[in-house]
Amino acid sequence: MASQFEAVIGLEVHAQLLTDTKIFCSCSTKFSPNANVNVCPVCLGHPGVLPVLNKKVVEFAVLMGLATHCTIRERSILARKNYFYPDLPKGYQISQYDKPLCEDGYIDVEPKGKPVKRVLIKRIHIEEDAGKSIHDMGNDTCIDVNRCGVPLIEIVTEPNISSPEEAFLYLTKIRQIVRYLNICDGNMEEGSLRCDANISMRPAGTTGLGTKAEVKNMNSFRNVERALNYEIERQTEVLEDGGKILQQTLLWDADKNVAIPMRGKEQAHDYRYFPDPDLLPIIVNEVWREQIKSQMPELPEAKRQRFVTDFQLPEYDADILTQQREVAEYFEAVIETTKDFKTASNWVMGEVLRVLNDQKIEIENFPVKPESLAKLINLIGNNTISSKIAKEVFADMLTSGKEAEVIIKEKNLVQISDEGAITKIIESILEKHPGEIAQYLEGKEKVFGFFIGQIMKETKGKANPQTVNALLRQLLDAKK
Repeated sequence: MASQFEAVIGLEVHAQLLTDTKIFCSCSTKFSPNANVNVCPVCLGHPGVLPVLNKKVVEFAVLMGLATHCTIRERSILARKNYFYPDLPKGYQISQYDKPLCEDGYIDVEPKGKPVKRVLIKRIHIEEDAGKSIHDMGNDTCIDVNRCGVPLIEIVTEPNISSPEEAFLYLTKIRQIVRYLNICDGNMEEGSLRCDANISMRPAGTTGLGTKAEVKNMNSFRNVERALNYEIERQTEVLEDGGKILQQTLLWDADKNVAIPMRGKEQAHDYRYFPDPDLLPIIVNEVWREQIKSQMPELPEAKRQRFVTDFQLPEYDADILTQQREVAEYFEAVIETTKDFKTASNWVMGEVLRVLNDQKIEIENFPVKPESLAKLINLIGNNTISSKIAKEVFADMLTSGKEAEVIIKEKNLVQISDEGAITKIIESILEKHPGEIAQYLEGKEKVFGFFIGQIMKETKGKANPQTVNALLRQLLDAKK
């Protein structure tokens, strides 16, 4: 039975920016295993210190705004968000409130079997990260403030996401875009991309908003999807039983697949926002905006469409190849040396991605250079080697670092394409198997595959498959 209620979801995504230094001081943003070493009086909140805004943070935020179709505010304000946690030395976080840097954008997602959904982005603003409370070192809570002042952008959607699937697809695109822009590594498991979700339920078909709960502590896209499914089911049961939803913050427990109440959810007035008196307004005039825009790389949607149009690749191939900017660039480097676009696509999607997944490495550490893979593909195309032999050569390239031509020469793997030589081999095999010939002549087509196997075994896989197929069929049919 269909529920009488429908979900309304809004997402808040924090992306840690890939700057060398923090947002308001010159401390390093690099991870350190030692606590409280990347700190200074500014990020420790000492009295009398003055923050200085990192220009690169603004540029990265504007890039994200442009990539998501936002309006870039010419004059935005930094504000103090006041709350008292042990890992926030100043007692406030510098963020943005009513005048954010970027507003009114969108990302389109494509739920399976449904129309394209436009997820509306309300705002993208910059802010500093807080520190880290550590609770597993004995009886006391320890504080590591290395992360204080690390720059973030917060990407806030309107509450117009309707399902966990839409949320999952939206987050996937956010990660893809920040990685294409090279402003965040998008690693949710390590916390450089974090997501909080606001969920409420309303009677199906209405436009109002119900009381919302916020779910935190989701460290993977799948956990976001699971947590949303859980909370939708929980709220639906409460409402159908005649109860009321409490406005609260919940922590997702991935091991138990439950959301645990943490505290009552704060309202904006609880934070007592006011403009930071130590920081000037951020002015992004047209000249600076255009200068930032000129740094914009080709984004995944445009690249995907170009792969389909320019290289005649199927939509599926283009989608897989453009998931990661580095993989797309590797493919483009391959096709600089070979024009067999589809075969190049097959090899990158198949063998290359398989090795990356098996060895858990990034494409920049892949041992076979794109031009070397392209030369291997060309050797298949000109019938020097078969596709089967090519995989053997590729495996050797991975471990030895040698070029394909060298391996083929050393192992004598050149494909046999001479029709006379192949004919003699086929005739020899047919002579040894009169019973199988009789079966073929009786219409048992699978015997044909038996003969192919025997020929490939005899030639150690070096016979040209197309030539073998044609000559074998010709010789067998001549016996009818």
